[in-house]
Amino acid sequence: MSIITDPIADMLTRIKNATKRKHKSVNIPFSNKKLKIVEIIKKEGYISGYEIVGQGIEKKILITLKYKGNTSAIFDLKRISKPGLRVYTTASNIPSVLSGYGIAIISTSKGILTDKEARKENVGGEVIAYIW
Repeated sequence: MSIITDPIADMLTRIKNATKRKHKSVNIPFSNKKLKIVEIIKKEGYISGYEIVGQGIEKKILITLKYKGNTSAIFDLKRISKPGLRVYTTASNIPSVLSGYGIAIISTSKGILTDKEARKENVGGEVIAYIW
């Protein structure tokens, strides 16, 4: 078993690979931060649903992917802030992904928010990822 140095990037890569291979669902090791990100992705309509399975060390998040016909709702995901290079933004400089067609996930003092929510709350923070 290998040690994952960036669990968020691992989660995004698993989702991206599953969508490219047209899988119906994908399992991701559980963490509260990942769960919050998955909740945002669900709320924004990029996945059909999720559920927490297992318990203790075997706890996982089972994500049900969303497709429209043969096309995934998620076109791409990109990790922005990495352990070796953190990327922060102020409230006035929050990035817009594909002119509003995608979302930026931002970790703020008010929790993990989308770019739209962060603008509304007028808070900046660490830019975790872009999804479109």
